[in-house]
Amino acid sequence: MTENDETLEMSSEEKEELYEHFRFKVDPGTELLRMDRYLTNLIANVSRHRIQEAAKAGCILVNGRPEKSNYRVHPNDVISILLPRPPRDFEIIPQDIPLDIMYEDDDLIIINKPAGMVVHPAFGNYDGTLVNALTYHFQGQKDKNGEEIKPLLLHRIDKNTSGILVVAKSEEAQIKLAANFFDHTIDRKYRALVWGDFKEDEGTVIGNVGRNPLNRLVMTVFPDGEQGKHAVTHYRVVERFGYVTLIECQLETGRTHQIRVHMKYIGHPLFNDESYGGDQILKGTTFTKYKQFISNCFKLMPRQALHAKSLGFTHPITGKYMLFDSEMPADFAAVLDKWRTYAKHRELDEEDFGDDTDITP
Repeated sequence: MTENDETLEMSSEEKEELYEHFRFKVDPGTELLRMDRYLTNLIANVSRHRIQEAAKAGCILVNGRPEKSNYRVHPNDVISILLPRPPRDFEIIPQDIPLDIMYEDDDLIIINKPAGMVVHPAFGNYDGTLVNALTYHFQGQKDKNGEEIKPLLLHRIDKNTSGILVVAKSEEAQIKLAANFFDHTIDRKYRALVWGDFKEDEGTVIGNVGRNPLNRLVMTVFPDGEQGKHAVTHYRVVERFGYVTLIECQLETGRTHQIRVHMKYIGHPLFNDESYGGDQILKGTTFTKYKQFISNCFKLMPRQALHAKSLGFTHPITGKYMLFDSEMPADFAAVLDKWRTYAKHRELDEEDFGDDTDITP
């Protein structure tokens, strides 16, 4: 790895979900052209305006650092163009999959994603995804340039997490919204049911998040900050049930599995989160009926108890602030109702069970 490659890698870590689409090394004999003109000459079917918008969003790096479109390229400069969606080497198949569309205009679409749906095709999930469904939905739609509209992803939600996503329909909207995500000006709030009770009504978790070196399928927190990516999660208690608590989480950053791994880190794994140990009874009693109660809850919601409830942002074209809020999905709402009933009758029920051994540490 060269020095420039290392610098670029650090910049990529700072910009979550950016993917390198183009990379050029300026020839030694190149004259000092403006970067937007230089790139327009190199990349087929790209407008100078698009290059300028990408630079404005911080998505064009020169030697690992963002530069403006009027930067004059120098011999041996390394120029990288980073965009919010990964390059794909396979065709996206349009599929008629039902979508819960909360809002749509010429530039973006708001989707309330159900649990169980993968957001975009990848190894092992080449179809049946949100992108396949959107590609079908957009058939026949044209942008202002007369080109077919394609879904342009800005962020993701885990397969078994439900909730709101915004997807761009135009490159201008994609680039401008991407800049808001990277600058942390998007308001994202989640609801999570976690094991245990909290002493305080609100708090903040700060800890770098990165791949677990022992299991690459899950993430872990690196408290010393020597590895992983900076991550901040704010939370507040919404409802207490004794052995579990419903909380609201507001993301300051958007790392993979951030809420799930941060909650495990502070001793409150998400309810029924198999990947992070929440699919076991971590708080409660040894009562047989309590164990059956938890088993019934797990069956009602066979996934981690996490829902992306609201999303607020400034519209990239109109400049109008928009806020979208979703109802709790049926499985999540049913489990919450069961916990409300349990908490209300807990003392009476435990007397009837005849065994008051508490497993809570």
